Amino acid sequence: MAALGLEKAVVAGYDWGGRAACIAAALWPERVRGLVSVDGYNVQNLAYAGEPAPPEWERTYWYQFYFHSERGRRGLAENRDELCALLWRTWSPTWAGADAAFPASAPSLHNPDFVDVVIHSYRHRFGLVEGDPRYQALEDLIAKEPAITVPTVVLESGDDGVGGPSAEGDRDYFTGAYDHRVLPGVGHNVPQEAPQAFAAAVASLL
Repeated sequence: MAALGLEKAVVAGYDWGGRAACIAAALWPERVRGLVSVDGYNVQNLAYAGEPAPPEWERTYWYQFYFHSERGRRGLAENRDELCALLWRTWSPTWAGADAAFPASAPSLHNPDFVDVVIHSYRHRFGLVEGDPRYQALEDLIAKEPAITVPTVVLESGDDGVGGPSAEGDRDYFTGAYDHRVLPGVGHNVPQEAPQAFAAAVASLL
């Protein structure tokens, strides 16, 4: 934002991008005009990393546990296109255009640091490796689960292939204006599966 000369902006995202958007809104509300978050308060609390989730949810996290092993690292390195295409389809089981859309994103899987970043992320979130000490002050702030005070639209996937709680359970984390919208028939990748709904949520905060 500084590089672009933007004083304030609406931030929006899902999955890892949703986490970045939520953290920006929580920690720097003076720079954030509004937030669009897919599936609620997407802020990772490492203090609860060891707590088990319901088995039906855990089943859908198989890839995370796979990446904890060196076999999983090698599997991602050697089979990244096949593995990520599998996740792409299973996370969005009702998206008819999933197979056709995947090739446009696939080249990013071959960035030189892709495997290292992915493996470290999924090991760090379970407390198996240390984070970068340069960001420990931010980690300490995030661990307090700060409230999000800026106007927010939460989009909830109606057919997400990744298990997890309903975004309704996160309501208390949002203390400003709040709008919760459920998207029936839409899977994990909301910006691509439902671009009009995603864009409309952003536009509503401008």
